[in-house]
Amino acid sequence: MTSARGPHTPGAAPRLWAVVGATGTGKTALSLDLAEQLAARGRAAEIVNADAMQLYRGMDIGTAKLPEDARRGIPHHLFDALEVTEDAAVAWYQDAARRVIAQIHRRGADAILVGGSGLYVSAVLFDFRFPPRDEERRKRLEAQLEQEGPGVLFARLRELDPATASRIDPRNGRRVVRALEVLEQGRPTHGAALPDAPVLWHEPTTVIGVTVPRAELVARLDARVLGMWRSGLLDEVRALREKGLEQGVTARRAIGYAQALAQLSGDIGEEEAIVQTQALTRRYARRQVSWFKRYEDVRWVGPQQPAAALIEEE
Repeated sequence: MTSARGPHTPGAAPRLWAVVGATGTGKTALSLDLAEQLAARGRAAEIVNADAMQLYRGMDIGTAKLPEDARRGIPHHLFDALEVTEDAAVAWYQDAARRVIAQIHRRGADAILVGGSGLYVSAVLFDFRFPPRDEERRKRLEAQLEQEGPGVLFARLRELDPATASRIDPRNGRRVVRALEVLEQGRPTHGAALPDAPVLWHEPTTVIGVTVPRAELVARLDARVLGMWRSGLLDEVRALREKGLEQGVTARRAIGYAQALAQLSGDIGEEEAIVQTQALTRRYARRQVSWFKRYEDVRWVGPQQPAAALIEEE
C-alpha cells in the first residue's frame, strides 16, 4: 500500500494516509501529529473523518469527537455532516469521502482518513461497490425489526446467506436489514467483509494501524465511558432527543446513546447504563481489531509512535 516516493519529495503525487484501529487507541492524536509533521516538510494535510457516529451533528461526548478548538488549525472534513434523524449509509459515505479526498488532492495536499468504522474505511480505501438501495423494502424490513427484534431477521439472513451472517453481529439490526434488503433484490451482498483481493482506490496510499495491548485498552475504554457520563452525556442526549434522536434509524442505536436514552426513559438506572455501554464498547473494539487485522501491508504502531518516523520511512 506504500510507495517508494516519500510525501515530502518535490512533485510527489498527493498521498492518502489512513489511521485506523480500535476505539480508544489514540488515532486522533496521531493523525494530528502526522498532519503537523507533513506540514513541517512542506506538504499540507487535511483530515477526513471515518467514524460513522462522528458524522452526526451534536453527537460529541459519546463519540469522543475532537472539539474544533483542539484541531490545531488543521482542516477537518465530514464531521457534523448529518442530522441525527438521517441515515448514515456507507454507500453515501463512500461517495462523500472520496469527493472530499479528491478535492484535498486537487489542492496539492495529502488526505488523512481517520477512524475505526471498518466498512466505512474499507469503502474508501478499496474498490468496493455497493448494491443500490430499495427504500420500500428497507422500510418494510425496518418495521419488522421494530416489531420482532433483530433475532428473527438474523435467523432469516443466516438461512439465506450464512457467510454474511457469520460476519454480522446478530444484535446489529441495521446491518441485518441492509443485507436482507440486498438479497431480496436478487443481488449478492458484499459479505460484510473485504474482497478476497482488495484493490486500492488511490495510489499512493499508506495505512497506519494504531494498537494498544488488550488489558490496557479495556481499562482505557471503561474509563472513557465513565468520563462520558461525568462530562454530560445525558444532557447531550436530552438535547438530541429534542432534535429527533429517537426517530433516527442509525444515531439512536449508537453505543452509549441507546443506553442514555434508556436511562432517560427510566428503563434502566445509570449504573446499568454505564455497565452496558462498557461491555458493548469492549465488544465493538474486538470486532474493530479483527477487521483491521485482515488488512495487508499495514504499519502497526503504538499510540506514542512519533509521526515524524512514519513519514521518514516512506
